[in-house]
Amino acid sequence: MRMAFYGSSLLSCYWNGAATYYRGLLRALAAKGYDITFYEPDVYGRQDRRDIEPPQWCSVVIYDGTVAALKAVAAQAGEAEIVVKASGVGFEDDLLLQEVMKAARPEALKIFWDVDAPATLADLKTSPEHPLRRALAGLDLVLTYGGGDPVVDAYRAFGAADCVPIYNALDPETHHPVAPDSRFAVDLGFLGNRLPDREARVEEFFLDPAATLTALKFLLGGAGWQDKPMTANVNYIGHVSTRDHNAFNVTPKAILNVSRSSMASNGFSPATRVFEAAGAGACLITDDWQGIELFLKPGEEVLVARDGRDVRDILTALTCEKAARIGKQARARIIQEHTYQHRATQVDRIIRTCSRNLEAAQ
Repeated sequence: MRMAFYGSSLLSCYWNGAATYYRGLLRALAAKGYDITFYEPDVYGRQDRRDIEPPQWCSVVIYDGTVAALKAVAAQAGEAEIVVKASGVGFEDDLLLQEVMKAARPEALKIFWDVDAPATLADLKTSPEHPLRRALAGLDLVLTYGGGDPVVDAYRAFGAADCVPIYNALDPETHHPVAPDSRFAVDLGFLGNRLPDREARVEEFFLDPAATLTALKFLLGGAGWQDKPMTANVNYIGHVSTRDHNAFNVTPKAILNVSRSSMASNGFSPATRVFEAAGAGACLITDDWQGIELFLKPGEEVLVARDGRDVRDILTALTCEKAARIGKQARARIIQEHTYQHRATQVDRIIRTCSRNLEAAQ
């Protein structure tokens, strides 16, 4: 089946946390026989910071950040059996949704894929005239990057025909154990862009423990932190290419995951970093959020911190032997249950069921 997928970027992870998610899922779907074209706008300098080139398993169409170019690529949705508009494309999202769904054939399966459901739902609640509210009635399905029953129930209440979470996962061919790299040799590493609803939590879970554990070394990667005050034992290295993610994850004694505030409050929203780190065999410390036990077992496959004090206590007691054991057990669990092959099987089943239902209704 031909799939037209309109998203932020497949080729660049620069200010684009969804890149790993897109790559893993679409590659696994392509292996199941889907013929996928990914449409991404040339905005935010992402094309100058590509970390992969167009892959063999997916056609990539890059269009200028202009309304005329947007309308031209949106018209190509009419060639596909499955049309997907993701959230957070980054250029005229509302117009893109309108144009893509207008161009889609009546019999095509029309999907809105939300890679930031908490933020989208917050906008819908405060904006009665939000374009997505009007569009939901014409969509066949909403898929989300995460979120449990609260997200599903909210989307259905706004008029979605159905909503199914498709969680992040691991692509074992991309994220896996590698040799340690001396550039990343620290006690705790954190990788994440500076975002408004994450910054305070990064202060609490990462920068504050660093300020009290002055004998330990900390490593901060990600865009936007260059003017953030931090103690001398924190080494800030800026944007980290996906080519270095495995080494970044395996070298420190432990890796920290800090959820954005909206993700933490909704729960059931594991970040891509969780699976990247576990897939590389890292010892992961994560902030506490509802549903983590569905993915990793606290205390054995992941260490859970309720606040910065917990992070400090965990690091103080953590031995290299325990960290290695947790990382090994986390990788085994993720490989067994949470790869993108698992997720693609789920998506394929959902798509085929929806397609049959649409055919029966026509």
